[in-house]
Amino acid sequence: MATRAANISAIEKATEQPWDEWMSYLASIDAANRSHAEIAREVYERLAATHPNSGWWAQGITVAYEQEIGRREPGQSCDGDFTVGASKTLSASLDEALEAWVSLAGDRTEFSGVPITREGQASSSGKWRYWRCGLDDGTLVAINIYEKAPGKASVGVHHTKLESAVAVEHWRGYWKGLLKEL
Repeated sequence: MATRAANISAIEKATEQPWDEWMSYLASIDAANRSHAEIAREVYERLAATHPNSGWWAQGITVAYEQEIGRREPGQSCDGDFTVGASKTLSASLDEALEAWVSLAGDRTEFSGVPITREGQASSSGKWRYWRCGLDDGTLVAINIYEKAPGKASVGVHHTKLESAVAVEHWRGYWKGLLKEL
């Protein structure tokens, strides 16, 4: 089922081109019979000389087009799986935010009834803190923490390889609820 992408107005504003003109252009390059990468490359080449963040907008246009023609549902990757994210801002340093997450995740053996198969591991870089684990259903959970402002850290959950939009909604609620406990 085709669906109108939520980001059409942002695309129109950023590219200064109405969506119906993008649709005409995409039809002219036979986008319906091309891969995601091929479409994005064509759109990027059209945008590159005149628009900042051309790669970003090329991806956005390509995804919106794929949603509009029914090739992809909102939230679905070009590989067919789904991703969900949730975040919370804490009054904390990066290390304090990571410690808060590790304390919350603690000795858990599951998330929302799905066993953890790859134990959570923390790591860091100069500007980021991370925590990752794998779940028994083949999905992956990544906690990404960055400094949002001095003394404020954003803790974001990025859960990938979900099988459906229904799973996305289940996990969105679960992660938002868990993040409230931080």
